[in-house]
Amino acid sequence: MEEPLILISFLIPGAAASWMGSSILLKNILVKVENIEGLRLIFAGLGVLFGLIAAFLFQRLRKRLLQQIRTMPTDLLVSRSVGLILGLLIANLVLAPILLLPLPSEIVLIKPIAAILSNILFGLLGYNLGEVHGRTLLRLFNPNSTEALLIAEGILTPASAKILDTSVIIDGRINALISCGLIEGQVIVAQTVIDELQQLADSSNNEKRGKGRRGLKLLTELRELYGRRLVLNNTKYEADGTDQKLLKLTEDIGGTLITADFNLSQIAVVKQLKVLNLSELIIALRPEVQPGEKLNLKIVREGKEENQGVGYLDDGTMVVIEGARFAIGQRQDIVITGELQTTTGRMIFGQLEKDQTPNKSNKTQASEG
Repeated sequence: MEEPLILISFLIPGAAASWMGSSILLKNILVKVENIEGLRLIFAGLGVLFGLIAAFLFQRLRKRLLQQIRTMPTDLLVSRSVGLILGLLIANLVLAPILLLPLPSEIVLIKPIAAILSNILFGLLGYNLGEVHGRTLLRLFNPNSTEALLIAEGILTPASAKILDTSVIIDGRINALISCGLIEGQVIVAQTVIDELQQLADSSNNEKRGKGRRGLKLLTELRELYGRRLVLNNTKYEADGTDQKLLKLTEDIGGTLITADFNLSQIAVVKQLKVLNLSELIIALRPEVQPGEKLNLKIVREGKEENQGVGYLDDGTMVVIEGARFAIGQRQDIVITGELQTTTGRMIFGQLEKDQTPNKSNKTQASEG
């Protein structure tokens, strides 16, 4: 029903404008033409043709705008709308003196042409301003805010929204990162992520069901701790799979995708999106140890090789200690001798300090064994 109305709304004005315009613009020519009505019909036909082209272009533009509105985050939609309204307001304020000027009938069409061009120009300018600086534009409504003033002056950059992936929520460490201040800004959870967690929680597989319930429990805790800072995004995207929808959401709102999925983070990098790989962050935050450094570790189990013991750093990094099998269950001073980076993580090698010797009880137990 809408498409025929759009077609009619362009055809009738196009034909009427051409019919009336021929009388205004072609006075000298019409005097010499015998069949004036035929010429006007030709102009009306041309107006209908241009009306059809304009209607076709408008319908394509309308479908594209509707698609963007359905998938556009609310804050971006508001900022663009505010920018468009401000642009049209400025255009009409600038145009008002021009419309009041008395012009000869020969150039009277300048007024509507100027009105159309100025509204298009300032409207697009305001729309683009709202799209690029939308968050700053919205914060200017609160000029008393120091943060808003700093952002407006370019001194302070507003924190980008953080979009959580399913893997990060199941991992659980995101709560600690937010609480210690490493993750700033709004925390956005897409509806597709919640749906995926619910599917896992309803799974017949015990492992998957445990992951899903753990993820939903974490979201409940985040809601209780941070309230409105945790935002549920209900935008629906026509994409295959949760990963593609998250990439589209990240691109639309200009946020930062937080994931523990290596492949997803690499795709985001290829698409030139902001991404934070949780595994890479944890690796970056691990304490560095250098050869020759001394540590005091508890030997928790024996190693693969003879007379080896194994301990762990606070971040879970394995430390293989030569000559420490006798000290299982004890804390010993060790000296770091080397480090090995593997596909599964980091492994550190060390040995007992030279002045460390087995105590008498350990020797006795060893001889009895």
